[in-house]
Amino acid sequence: MSGAFAAAAATLGLQVLQRDWLSANQTVFAACEGAPCTVVDTGHARHAEHTLALLDHALGGAALQQVLNTHLHSDHCGGNAALQARWPVHTRVPAASHAAVAHWDEDRLSYRPSGQHCPRFAVDGVLVPGRPLRLGPADWQVLAAPGHDPDAILLFEPQTRTLIAGDALWQNRLAVIFPELVEASGFAETRATLDLIEQLAPRWVIPGHGEPFEDVAEALAGSRSRLSAFEANPRRHARHAARALLMFHLMELGGANAVGLQRWIVQTPLFVAMARQLGASDLERWAADLIEGLVGDGLVRRVDTELHLTPSR
Repeated sequence: MSGAFAAAAATLGLQVLQRDWLSANQTVFAACEGAPCTVVDTGHARHAEHTLALLDHALGGAALQQVLNTHLHSDHCGGNAALQARWPVHTRVPAASHAAVAHWDEDRLSYRPSGQHCPRFAVDGVLVPGRPLRLGPADWQVLAAPGHDPDAILLFEPQTRTLIAGDALWQNRLAVIFPELVEASGFAETRATLDLIEQLAPRWVIPGHGEPFEDVAEALAGSRSRLSAFEANPRRHARHAARALLMFHLMELGGANAVGLQRWIVQTPLFVAMARQLGASDLERWAADLIEGLVGDGLVRRVDTELHLTPSR
């Protein structure tokens, strides 16, 4: 993290807790002039105890007062329940997701279709695009950011031009565009969100994954290039998504039995939808080939019938 970003972060009263690819990053704001002590996004449930320890350290003994979520994928809100059990926090989610959380509609929230795990949590309020939000000493803009998730939001502070991007913009990758996996519109919305970010002209981006970065033009160009490739060939996006989501599931589990994993794939609605999009006539064969592709590329290693993630170097 550059010294210039550290200075901007200090001005805004924030800290960034960079996590791995199972848990999203946390942005932590100290309480200031009536603005509550806040965390934006809470990581995955598998890492909830680690998230609590990191927040204890970051807060220096202060009590967390507010939880905000940029969107409700399990790697961004999986720690909500644990934080609510620890502190009397006020939890706010994107307005478009409020009803799904209040009724805990796991289909609408994507947890059942994707086979992902997120403990149920309570919701106390909403983040409304166009309505300002006080965090630390500054007023932040709440902006709609559909694409990767149709209900997602961005947080932007215009004086320092700092953007909390969630999964709308990463430095070197493009997030899976979930609506397109179920034959809904997502590519056009993703492009519009990238255009919005360009118009905001942020100096700093705090992404949902990876370290904060400054070269926004390069990140936008890379995302648009990948998006264009997916628009030209939606099956390429489906293949990419199937591999990425299977890797995510293996990170959730820490490993799996090959037969059990193949059975899970063919029983998980989102994978069935991707197989259909790819024209797979034999779902069992497609699932086996998907697993073998990860093994063949060295991302997963097989020990007898057990599969383990290959340690990153």
